[in-house]
Amino acid sequence: MAWINQWEMWLSIAVAVGLLAALAMRFAATDLIAVCGLGVLVLAGDLFDSDKLPTPTDAVMGFGNAGLVTIAFLFAVVTGMERTGGTALATGWLLDQARSLRGAQLRMLIPVAFVSGFLNNTPLVAALLPVIDDLSKRLRVSASRLLLPLSYAAIMGGMCTLMGTSTNLVVREKYYEYTQREAVAQTAELQVARPPAGAEPLDVAEMAPGAATLGFFAPAIVGIPATVLGLIYIIVFSGTLIPERKAAVSLSDDPRKYTVEMRVDPDGVLVGKTLSDAALRSLPGLYVAEIQRQDGRIEPAKPEALLRPEDTLILVGALDSVVDLRKIRGLSTPDDQSRKLAVPAWRRTLVEAVVSSQCSLVGKTIREGRFRSNYNAAVVAVARGGKRLEGKIGDVRIEVGDVLLLEASPSFMHRQRGSGDFYLVSKVEGGHVRRHERAWISLLVVLAMVLSAATGVLEILTAALVATLLMIGLRCCTTNEARRSVDWSVLIVIGAAMGIGTAMDKSGAATAIAGGLLKLGGGSQLGTLVAIYLATVVCTELVTNTAAAIIMFHIAWQSASTLGMQKEPLVIAVMIAASASFLTPFGYQTNTMVYGVGGYRLKDYLVFGLPLSLLVGATAVVMLTWRYGLL
Repeated sequence: MAWINQWEMWLSIAVAVGLLAALAMRFAATDLIAVCGLGVLVLAGDLFDSDKLPTPTDAVMGFGNAGLVTIAFLFAVVTGMERTGGTALATGWLLDQARSLRGAQLRMLIPVAFVSGFLNNTPLVAALLPVIDDLSKRLRVSASRLLLPLSYAAIMGGMCTLMGTSTNLVVREKYYEYTQREAVAQTAELQVARPPAGAEPLDVAEMAPGAATLGFFAPAIVGIPATVLGLIYIIVFSGTLIPERKAAVSLSDDPRKYTVEMRVDPDGVLVGKTLSDAALRSLPGLYVAEIQRQDGRIEPAKPEALLRPEDTLILVGALDSVVDLRKIRGLSTPDDQSRKLAVPAWRRTLVEAVVSSQCSLVGKTIREGRFRSNYNAAVVAVARGGKRLEGKIGDVRIEVGDVLLLEASPSFMHRQRGSGDFYLVSKVEGGHVRRHERAWISLLVVLAMVLSAATGVLEILTAALVATLLMIGLRCCTTNEARRSVDWSVLIVIGAAMGIGTAMDKSGAATAIAGGLLKLGGGSQLGTLVAIYLATVVCTELVTNTAAAIIMFHIAWQSASTLGMQKEPLVIAVMIAASASFLTPFGYQTNTMVYGVGGYRLKDYLVFGLPLSLLVGATAVVMLTWRYGLL
């Protein structure tokens, strides 16, 4: 039977459909599912010696794809911005002036959409989560009103350039690979048909570099108008369509109350601001107990109180709010205790330590016990149950059971776990020390990367590589921080999906599916464009955007070849549709990231995302039809 002779095609389709179904049902980890699917195809090809399935070499080629490597570097670049506070510095001058929800959305969404066009939007949203969290606290509105719009704005902004999303980077590399392959084939055909008289045969490989590639702003024909219309929709309707949600865990639920002392930097940005304007009264579960002036006066912490150089602030609050407090520019630890540590800032982190009965400092004040000299760690805050401790941190008399929040090097934990001075020593999640003095450096590095890639001075991969090395070399982030920032599961899914896409191409599955879509589209270019777009949207909402884009790319390419039409409109349609994931929390990484933090439900995505999805889809079809004359 004919279909038996095409078993490779049916196996490829079965694996692709199985991948989509398994990812949609969350049967297992996404990277494990993708690798298992690829493994089935490679094993079958080896056992039956088939040349229509990917060889082991074909299977791993995707992991060396330039787009995939670029994504890994961009994770590290954004980490450099986050560790220095560069993200907060870039957005703070706008967001600090926000006084209402709509004002905050205007000041947040437009810059986020713009920046997402030049930085991979997944790590960008990760870096902005604490900034948006702080903003919602200051405005006293639910973070749910800001986080989902943040994700959608980042998605739409990423549609405008090749660097904005992992999807665009990967599709761009596949486009170059396929056009290069076609250039080689066409050159070979010309050489056979009309060999130059009396000359050596031309070297086909030398003629191949004429292959086309997509321009940096190729998706902008759809991305820019879709982003403008989408932002208008979000700002107008988010207030009514997104309900106020509460995250599963509230910061104010923390029973411990730390007493923390901070100093106003004499040349910092907070001098001359009121407590209210400085956002020091808006962190949940944290309040300013008193202000100690340099002349010895103690003043109540009223909202209108002006901050002066060298003021000492005594604050009481939950751990997470204390961690957020230390991210505010213009505040530092008193007496420069942190700066006197024999450890550079880029190697320090926040550590919690519970004082034991064997600690030699029990009964002494922190100052008397010379804590910094003895432990090479600075005491940032002290918690004694829910009790507020009086006076400055240095005057607190240490008792058994006190929880000390320390700024120290990671080696402090290894040293103290073997001693009896502390019952428990643990690292604080997200407690890295910001290197504010390098914030401008990180911003300049990112700006140079974007300009060099956008103007064509450097390839996108080269620009991202150089930016990563500069972030590490200039101490905006450490090598370990850069390494840990990479979301390996995302990269594994992309690499494995490329191998599955190769199987669909070699086995003829992509050609068969393309034929079915052409029938749905009535054999017309416009109908095919709509069919390709809708099919990609459905796949994206069920699985990850990159896996859907890679699989649909092969189908779109075969459809264009069959119709004899330009490849670009269908390829750009795949780019846009794979990114336009607004209906579920699973189709796009940024949607997943804000799902739990914002306390959302699946219904929130459907109600708010469906009109946006239709709006972007209609814009894509209209703009591509107009630009490429598909009518």
